[in-house]
Amino acid sequence: MALFSGITTSQNSNTPTIASSTTAIAANTARIGWSIQNLGTNTLYVLLGSGASTSVFHYALKAGSGNDDGSGGSITQSAGAVYNGIVTIAGSSPRYTVLEIAP
Repeated sequence: MALFSGITTSQNSNTPTIASSTTAIAANTARIGWSIQNLGTNTLYVLLGSGASTSVFHYALKAGSGNDDGSGGSITQSAGAVYNGIVTIAGSSPRYTVLEIAP
C-alpha cells in the first residue's frame, strides 16, 4: 500500500494483527522506519529479534483502557540508526498494529 511516493507499508497500519506470539515485522535491510502500538488491554512485549516472551523482551508496551482505544503504549524508530532485523511480540491475548516504512 503506497502512503506517498517511495514509501510503502508491509501491513495496513489500521488493521490490527491478533496472535499469541509471532513475528510482528520480518527482517528488511531496506527498512527506514517502523512502529508498533498496543491495541489490547494487556501488556505487549516486543523483542528486537526472534523469540519474544513475557520474560525475554526489549520493550513492554502498556495496555490500553479498552481494545482499540488508542491509549496503549507504542514504540517507533524513524530516525538515526533504524533496526532492520526481525521484531517479535508476545503477551496475553496480544492485539497490536504495526507499520513498516521501506523505499
